[in-house]
Amino acid sequence: MARWLLHVDLDQFQAAVEFRRHPELRGQPVIVGGNGDPEEPRKVVTCASYPARAFGVRAGMALRSAARKCPDAVFLPLDVPCYEEASEEVMARLRSFTDQVEVWGWDEAFVAADTDDPEQLARAIRAAVAELDLTCAIGIGDNKLTAKLATGFAKSVGKSGDIAADPPGAHAGMFRLTAANWSAVMAHRPTNALWGIGSRIAARLAESGIHTVGDLMAADRARLAAEFGPANGPYLWVMGRGAGDTEVVTKPPPAVGRSRSETFPRDIEDHAEIGAQVARLAAEVAAEIAAAGRIATRVAVTVRTSTFYTRSKQSKLPEPTTDIPTIVEAALRVLDRFPLDRPVRLLGVRLELAPVTEISGIDTDES
Repeated sequence: MARWLLHVDLDQFQAAVEFRRHPELRGQPVIVGGNGDPEEPRKVVTCASYPARAFGVRAGMALRSAARKCPDAVFLPLDVPCYEEASEEVMARLRSFTDQVEVWGWDEAFVAADTDDPEQLARAIRAAVAELDLTCAIGIGDNKLTAKLATGFAKSVGKSGDIAADPPGAHAGMFRLTAANWSAVMAHRPTNALWGIGSRIAARLAESGIHTVGDLMAADRARLAAEFGPANGPYLWVMGRGAGDTEVVTKPPPAVGRSRSETFPRDIEDHAEIGAQVARLAAEVAAEIAAAGRIATRVAVTVRTSTFYTRSKQSKLPEPTTDIPTIVEAALRVLDRFPLDRPVRLLGVRLELAPVTEISGIDTDES
């Protein structure tokens, strides 16, 4: 049996979870974000249902802008615990097929499986997800790159209204992309169609006469290495040929840091209030790492002003600690290094953490 990588991507996830508890909203333009108030300043869309997307609403857009584009939309508040619970339901279903599941956030995962019929497995997974009253698209590939790209085709099949625009062998909700059909599906597409190549790299490739994936396949590796570096250049060439990582990491590596930030509904100018907010954020993130059994080694504070000028400063703690007052005091000392001569829009506190191997055997509950 061959080894296959399947990329499972849940459709309009947050909106779909809301449809489970509000069935009457199905088929309507639904926008999730902030506290569900489209007039709330400085809050953004985290998910838009497909009908809302038809009006041009996208994740990351300000709620006010979304309301202008789609004034009849239903706005709902972000409910993180509910989405986390729904995501765990889905991941548990995936693990019922195999223990080789690598979770990528709430709404997507890679699944590795040895099978002679990956489409049959994909159909079974889609049916299992449908039992949760959710839907998903599945990309089938011989590595993570091809599987991820295949999901995009699975989601877009038939939506353009032009059957000729769909890749050969495409089926709604499911698509296979491997070395066997890589050139037929990808060679004519622009380089930024590749997962991992953004507009900046695509522009640099274009300056070298490389406009399509086919051009990248035919490019000289030495020239790419000279232009993009001895590691990145050859990697771009390999990517252009549809090669990629096949390893599935079932347990994510321990976090190297944890942070909290907040964009305020109004700019803050009072220095005492700024200090109080930094102290609160530092205390919250310190409590989180203590509960997780981790220890802080360094404190960083981020300040974004009303002009969107953003700066971070950091300081190493005298010794690794989980003591909340010590961490708060350190964060305030870092804050003192900022001039604070402009109104503040956002504040953030990040704690760098000691490696897990360094803290084994330490009873953090004594702090």
